[in-house]
Amino acid sequence: MREQLRGNGVSDAVVDDAVLILSELLSNACRHGRPLGRHTDVGDGDIRAAWRVDTGGGLTVEVTDGGGPTRPVPATPSVTARGGRGLNIISALAQEWGVRDDAPGEVTVWALVSSRKPPGIGGSGSATNGSSRNGRGTNHVAGNGVGGLTGFEGLDFSDVLDDVG
Repeated sequence: MREQLRGNGVSDAVVDDAVLILSELLSNACRHGRPLGRHTDVGDGDIRAAWRVDTGGGLTVEVTDGGGPTRPVPATPSVTARGGRGLNIISALAQEWGVRDDAPGEVTVWALVSSRKPPGIGGSGSATNGSSRNGRGTNHVAGNGVGGLTGFEGLDFSDVLDDVG
């Protein structure tokens, strides 16, 4: 993904955000989703990842799995918790994200990132449920910048992601 996006002129800062988002979505699909095509136990089987840059400059990253027992919702983990921060990180990095029910037995979690990084980090997060980005009953969560999360102000994840991708 990193090579393809850079090859298409997407800035390094946006590529780094997209790689982190993809990593979080894949981790969640492996941990919480069922495999595609067959409804067996969680954690064993196929998932699908995709990304695209649209003509308006939006970069969409999405991961599709066979769904799970619950819908993805940002958690409020304790300070010492080992997990539970992934969707909050996605909320901070993406302009919006949501969950889409695709074909029967398929659930896609998507995140929209601008392929043009605005100057500075910041933003306010808001949740909108029941909205429809694509007419398919999508639930969105909107937010901009890592600064939208308490404790993440001014952090730059680019150094962490140099070896990913």
